[in-house]
Amino acid sequence: MPLVTPPAAVPASPLVARPLRVGFVTLGCDKNTVDTERYLGQLAGRGAVPAEDLGEAEVIVVNTCGFIDAAKRESIDAIVEAARYKQDGQCRAVVALGCLVQRHKGELEEALPEVDLFLGSSEVDRLLPELDARGLLGAPVELHPGERVFAGELPHVRYLKVSEGCDHGCAFCAIPLMRGRHRSFAADDVVREAQLLEMQGARELNLVAQDLAHYGRDLRGGDVRLPELLERLVAETGVPWLRLMYLYSAGITPRLLDVVAREPRILPYLDIPIQHASDAVLARMRRPERQRTIRDRVTRFRDAVPGLAIRTTCIVGFPGETDADFDELLAFLEEIEFDRVGAFTYSPQEGTRAHAMPDDVPDWLKRERLERLTELQRAVTAERYERHVGSVVPALVNRAPPVAGGALEARLYLQADDIDGVTRVTGAPDALAAATPGSIVDVRVRDVVDDYDFEATLVRLVDAPAAAAPARRTRQLPMAAASSAGSFGR
Repeated sequence: MPLVTPPAAVPASPLVARPLRVGFVTLGCDKNTVDTERYLGQLAGRGAVPAEDLGEAEVIVVNTCGFIDAAKRESIDAIVEAARYKQDGQCRAVVALGCLVQRHKGELEEALPEVDLFLGSSEVDRLLPELDARGLLGAPVELHPGERVFAGELPHVRYLKVSEGCDHGCAFCAIPLMRGRHRSFAADDVVREAQLLEMQGARELNLVAQDLAHYGRDLRGGDVRLPELLERLVAETGVPWLRLMYLYSAGITPRLLDVVAREPRILPYLDIPIQHASDAVLARMRRPERQRTIRDRVTRFRDAVPGLAIRTTCIVGFPGETDADFDELLAFLEEIEFDRVGAFTYSPQEGTRAHAMPDDVPDWLKRERLERLTELQRAVTAERYERHVGSVVPALVNRAPPVAGGALEARLYLQADDIDGVTRVTGAPDALAAATPGSIVDVRVRDVVDDYDFEATLVRLVDAPAAAAPARRTRQLPMAAASSAGSFGR
């Protein structure tokens, strides 16, 4: 779903009589959310403020996704909709940037002349100079242009991107074409950014990358990899929840598993994309795993980390996928019992190896297979979730009363933000009132609802945000201009 940046408390500089109002629409993954926050930070350094809605924005920036056809269509629709505000709103310029533009800039420029500026992932350093050349930006203000400005819905849930690009050669994936080769950000920069996010009120940091497990392999010296980075984040921040998103299983080492199992603030949760379970399909996909290695690794991961929740991703309808291949995938999912599975249908992407393969699975069959996989996984997830009924589990409060029935909306440790459902928490009114958004609570699970959500009773408040957190959250915090973590898609 697109993320339209909400209002943020960015103080207008006294040096700018009327700050530029900027609206952002963010498509695609959480890594794009991080980039949007950095773009907002740069613009804040020139006196700009987020618009309350797109109708009031003088500049609208669409941060696009180009991963699959559905994401491309959504991005194009968002760009077209943004351009309408040049007639129906206050908009003076529309900017489209990011992954889709990186791959299709020429076509987009020809098809959408109403858009003022297209910037690919490798060109985002031109955003401010281009807007400046159009006379849209004010003079620099005291806020440092490298900062991040919050651009999400829940201030206590933040994303920390630790690297950019990807070295894997998966036949279906265009990410290396859009984002380039893997580059790890310096550990000092990552830790400092985490500290800044904590000062802004972060209570959960979701570490993201194209392959989180590859972190550090390209850094000079080679002595800081993901386990060492996690240990530093535990030692040098007080953020109570650290979550690992999107790791190739081949890079998950015994050392990493030991850190996850040992450190209570690192959630026992791994997001591991397998994409398929048929060896024939995995070979055509140019994936590094095979069914046996996936099975062995999942077993090893669960043995090493008590209570581990594992999420994965699958593609259906890849070229050459037979009924037998698909049935093998279903049987494997039923056997392994991942906690959650995200699935999508294959669509050919220009420039990838798979683009040259005959797309020989009809769209109707892709959709049918997707429905079958989704229904199977709903049952698997519901059964796994039922095992938690009656147990006391830590949860993070997302929203506090008043909501329907006076309940808290929270997430258990096995529910990642926005993708794994929510938990409705009830209890004594006084106890609920003390559990503000961002609080860590223990809850007793009562029931599984609609296969993916939980109902629970509040047991105790474990850790509440400091009273000053909301004020700190609105403060604009600087990031060093030379930080490797500010390199975006370059």
